Amino acid sequence: PSSLWKHPNLDRKETFLPLFRYPTIKQMLCVAAGSVVLTHHIMICSNHGSGKKNGLLSSPVNVGWCFLCARGGKLLCCDSCPASFHPECLEMEMPEGPWSCSDCRAGKKPHYKQIVWVKLGNYRWWPAEICNPRLVPSNIQSLRHDIGDFPVFFFGSHDYYWINQGRVFPYVENDKNFVTGQININKTFKKALEEAARRFQELKAQRESREALEQERNSRKPPPYKFIKSNKPVGKVQMHVADLSEIPRCNCRPTDEHPCSLDSQCLNRMLQYECHPQVCPAGDNCENQCFSKRLYAETEVIKTDGRGWGLRTNQALRKGDFVTEYVGEVIDSEECQQRIKRAHENHVTNFYMLTLTKDRVIDAGPKGNSSRFMNHSCSPNCETQKWTVNGDVRIGLFTLCDIESGTELTFNYNLHCVGNRRSSCHCGADNCSGFLGVQPTLKPKKRKLRPEGKHTHEYFCFRCGEGGELVMCDRKDCPKAYHLLCLNLTKPPYGRWECPWHDCSVCGSPASSLCDFCPRSFCQDHEAGALTASSLEDRPCCSSHNPLNPLGSNPSSTQQRRGAPSPARVKEEPEAGPDHPAAK
Repeated sequence: PSSLWKHPNLDRKETFLPLFRYPTIKQMLCVAAGSVVLTHHIMICSNHGSGKKNGLLSSPVNVGWCFLCARGGKLLCCDSCPASFHPECLEMEMPEGPWSCSDCRAGKKPHYKQIVWVKLGNYRWWPAEICNPRLVPSNIQSLRHDIGDFPVFFFGSHDYYWINQGRVFPYVENDKNFVTGQININKTFKKALEEAARRFQELKAQRESREALEQERNSRKPPPYKFIKSNKPVGKVQMHVADLSEIPRCNCRPTDEHPCSLDSQCLNRMLQYECHPQVCPAGDNCENQCFSKRLYAETEVIKTDGRGWGLRTNQALRKGDFVTEYVGEVIDSEECQQRIKRAHENHVTNFYMLTLTKDRVIDAGPKGNSSRFMNHSCSPNCETQKWTVNGDVRIGLFTLCDIESGTELTFNYNLHCVGNRRSSCHCGADNCSGFLGVQPTLKPKKRKLRPEGKHTHEYFCFRCGEGGELVMCDRKDCPKAYHLLCLNLTKPPYGRWECPWHDCSVCGSPASSLCDFCPRSFCQDHEAGALTASSLEDRPCCSSHNPLNPLGSNPSSTQQRRGAPSPARVKEEPEAGPDHPAAK
């Protein structure tokens, strides 16, 4: 009822400390709701309200169901927000003393223009939108409130109220469907649900529009990185510097026309050692000091067709010419694996790592030079070479053939697929393998012929039949692979994973009968009459296919292959239980 939100002091003009300054419209997109902006560079975040107890927001109202399984019972409640969980759902024991959920520990806060569920008094959880204080009526602004409090606009009743993080939790898409068919839903609450659903879609469309605009702007220039001229060691990595007595001396002479050049018989060049000006007999005339003097070819970063950014030469190059040095941060094996893991967690698929030595890797992702933009090709015009420069190993890129000006420069990444994933290669070469590994290796290995009978995977999704980046089944002798979207997954499964082909499509139990033409399968309890012999060598097929032509296209088969996948052993977002907020 509307009287619920009519505060007795609503019309009374009250003043508060002059330090309270509301964020601007531009700031509200990134500032936590309830923060107080003091200057353009200083603010008080929402963690420092005076209404605190033991450093936590006072009186959080926790929900009566688990955020993971949507069921009630003995719950572990967060002391900072309404989140509640079953300890067994979190795979932990009931802790002693105060406890905060992972979102609160990570510092996640409500933000302006976010749809949330709000708990006020003894009333049910109600959908509302967090508003910037600058945009609410003046009489609402003048109500007494503390740091960490923010105004919310209630859908349905169209009233405002000041609230804090301890009484709100995020509204998610399709929350409106959770209360369909429930009793005791008055007209105002029903209207609130409809308005919240519409507003949620509006904000989602605005966010997607901003992201698309930002992506379009970013497509005009390369992604940001810090330009450096030489390798930078990170952590415990040591850069080696040789004594002058340890640097080899070549057999060139100062009187040679081009001493130590590509066409000379310089012993150091043949062994991929760079001459030192204080040791080389040719002195300043030595032409084997390309790394130290940074005698790079004239190149330009360009936008390619279907392969992102690339690097092309603006001068003609002949076979064996030095193009540029591959420069970046020098990290050890442990740091390399940690960066790869973080990249996978953040859905990053572009890597810039090259093996330098047995225990050192060059990562040109955050820092590097223009060489980081060189694309892969199965038929490259450049190659990497490891040279010893002043006692340390460095990587240079050299041409494999004569290259005309304006040609894109490429080299073979020599990667192999790790972590159940393959990415399509778009180099366009005649000998293109079709796929490119997405994870660097610390020890490059020579390609070997795969012996017969060894575990291999198919190069096309078993559900939709198309190629691309695939997730592969780890079960022995199972060659199937799938797109993440075809599995309704947003990120690759962690650890060992078996595809849904091995679980019953009806109950999810281990399957004993499999369809040879789609991921449908059945256990012993459901296999009766589920599969029939097809005309193709009597291979079993399910009811989604015509036994006379199981590979033929028919609506039911296409729909089945692109429909919801069989149950996979990946935790999905649970459906709402009877204790969902809308039932309160």
